[in-house]
Amino acid sequence: MATQILIGTGLILLNTLLAVLFFWALTATLLRLRNWAVKPPHGLRLGLLTLGSVLWLQAMLSLCTWFWALCFFFIGLFETMEEAVYFAIICFTTLGFGDVILGEEWRLLSGMAAANGLLHFGTVTAMLVEAFRRIRLEQTQGVLD
Repeated sequence: MATQILIGTGLILLNTLLAVLFFWALTATLLRLRNWAVKPPHGLRLGLLTLGSVLWLQAMLSLCTWFWALCFFFIGLFETMEEAVYFAIICFTTLGFGDVILGEEWRLLSGMAAANGLLHFGTVTAMLVEAFRRIRLEQTQGVLD
């Protein structure tokens, strides 16, 4: 059990560090593009920012999932990388189909991967909502002034 907790904690810390770096880079980019973002045409600019932001954050979520998959594979929990990636995606997204499961001696890792994914998806959602709420507010204030 201690091994699972140590491995899971290490992966959660690694994923959190990765997320912080991705969030920092996205925030810096959005701040740099602020003046451009609030100029008309608003819809097109907001659409481009949304597309770029979502793709950037999807890349982050994918990398986080890959860290779990690589761990599962190198520990020897799965025979193929495809199976390890599939399981990591199912856990990280909290789908939990149940068609592929870990053995009893490693099952805590699946819960830790799910908790990690749940927090990451919540954080990504909160970040996108706040970033685009602020951009949209500044766009409409410029129109109303």
